Formats: sequence, structure tokens, C-alpha cells
Amino acid sequence: MNNRYARQSLFLGENTQQRIQQAKVLIIGAGALGSASSEMLARAGIGHLTIVDRDYVEWSNLQRQQLYVETDVHRKLPKAIAAKQRLEQINSEIIVEGIVEDVHGLNIETLMQGHMIVVDATDNFDTSLIINDAANKKGIPYIFGACVGSYGLTLPIVPGETPCLHCLLQHLPMDTMTCDTVGVISPIVQVTAAYQVTHIMKWLSGIPLQPIVQSVDLWKDEHAKVHVSKLKNPHCLTCGEQPIYPFLQLEQQMKVGVLCGRDAVQLRPGQSYKYSLEQIAENISKQVTKLIVNPYLLSCHFETYRIVFFEDGRAIIHGVADPMLARVVYNRFIQIGGSNQRVQV
Repeated sequence: MNNRYARQSLFLGENTQQRIQQAKVLIIGAGALGSASSEMLARAGIGHLTIVDRDYVEWSNLQRQQLYVETDVHRKLPKAIAAKQRLEQINSEIIVEGIVEDVHGLNIETLMQGHMIVVDATDNFDTSLIINDAANKKGIPYIFGACVGSYGLTLPIVPGETPCLHCLLQHLPMDTMTCDTVGVISPIVQVTAAYQVTHIMKWLSGIPLQPIVQSVDLWKDEHAKVHVSKLKNPHCLTCGEQPIYPFLQLEQQMKVGVLCGRDAVQLRPGQSYKYSLEQIAENISKQVTKLIVNPYLLSCHFETYRIVFFEDGRAIIHGVADPMLARVVYNRFIQIGGSNQRVQV
């Protein structure tokens, strides 16, 4: 038996190390925070890591998303798959599952099934509220995290014990800044992820998680801690006495979202389908350029746009910021590619 975890076990104890190696953790988002936290957890020996992400690796990711390399960009590899491959090289003793999906109210509960704790690495507040609803509904501890510029924020949420994210909507600093608009430096990513991973290690050690908002601004050399237990709202629609989980209530229709700072729009069908990417590529090959197909997505230049199309029917249309126009382009692409190539699942 090797001594891979010897130094960690000296600090945590052998019993905690065993719990770590038996734990099953869900990480939602494989960008900067997800990349950093998943590597820490993999090296710590978490027995089963499930990584869910909707995106693929691009050049602008390499500055701060530490699991990825230039080859991943050239191959247009989905982040969840690139992360899985890299983590398996780091620790062959653990199970790593990579899922290429957009997280929403219709699939989040299924994704959480069987996991002991959830790491929010989305840096997307709308998705965070969906995760928060599902975690509270299923009674699974949830570690919220976000960072932008040189500023990072974390909060552990334990259903039935601590305030949830919904309780704190009026109290958290809800700035409109994003990494795409003001940027981010990699040190704050590491610090924020370190807090999230430490919360998981404490929880697996049997130490109760305190409802403390930790905020750090490395550039300004500022650090604040706020205990928010008194902000738990008994009438909260997510964790109150009569919860209705409002952020899980999504309609079965096409969802369109502008991707901030990327001159792109994401479209997600209301119904779940599975497409044959190879067949679509064959159908559109004469009408597109720069066609790349891998087992997870199809990328091409179609008309004046760049389209990345996933096998579940989701697509990112680059070169457009108008959701209506993006929908038109999507429908033309599907019509040419062959809507008969889809199977409802």
C-alpha cells in the first residue's frame, strides 16, 4: 500500500481519511472554481467525484482553469471530459465521472442523487439558486462559492440548520460584475476553492459547518467574516416552514440565454433529445466550414456564425447577442442538419 495520503492523514486522522475515500461529491461547474476544487479533492482521495459542466475549453480559460492544456482547446473538448481525463492521471485510485450537461430545474435532482455533498462552482447566480433549491429539497449540504476580479465569497449551507442562499438574497453583495466583463486573477480562484474544499474536509471530519460568509479581496488585502445564522427566514420559499422550491419550477420549453461578455447565446430545448453528431456533420458538411466533431459536440462555422452543438440538442451560437436571431439560426441549422436525427429520451 502506498503512502499517498500519509501527510494528510497525520493532520485529519485515519478515520477521517477513510471517510474521505468513501465520499461521493458532486461538483457543478468545471471552470476556474471547479477546476481548482476538483483537483484538490482528487489529490485528497475523495472516492467518487462527479463533475458536471455545459461548456468546452477555450483559450481564455487557460489563464486560470488549471486542469486544462492547449490540446484541449484544439480538440474542442468539453470541460467535464477534459477534467475527468486529467484527474484520472492525477489519481488513478478514485472514480471520476464527467457529465456534459447544462444544469437546470429539470435535471438537478437526478444529478444530485447519491451524492453526500455539493460544490457550487458555477459563478452563475441563477444556477446557484437552482442548486440551492435542490440541495435543500434533498437535504444535501451545499458549498456556495463565487469569485470575480480579486474578490471571492464562500458560504456553507446545511439544510435544516443554516440559512439558505434564498434567505440571503437581500444581504449578499449582488454585483452585476462577471469574469467576462471585469476579469479575474487566478489567486482569488485558488483561495475561494480552498475555502470550499476545507468546508468539505471539516464536514467529513464530523465538524459542524458554521453559516459564515467568508469574503476575501486579495488585491485590496481585505478579509471579512459574517455569521448569518440570524438571517434564516422561517417563511423562505426554499428552506422555510412551507417550501415550494421556486427555482425548480421551469417550463418545458426552449430556454435561451445570452452569455455575458462572449457575444454568444446558448439555447437549450425544453425536451431531452439525443442527436447523432456524426450524421448531422455529414448532412451539413457542404454548408459549413471548420467542422470539428468529437464524441461530445460538433463545432463549425455556419453562415456568419460559429456554432457549437451538443448531442442533447443544446447549442451555443457565437457572433450573435440577440436571442431571437439566435433561435432563427438554431432552427435553420437543425433543419439542414436533420431534425430526424434526434431521439427523445
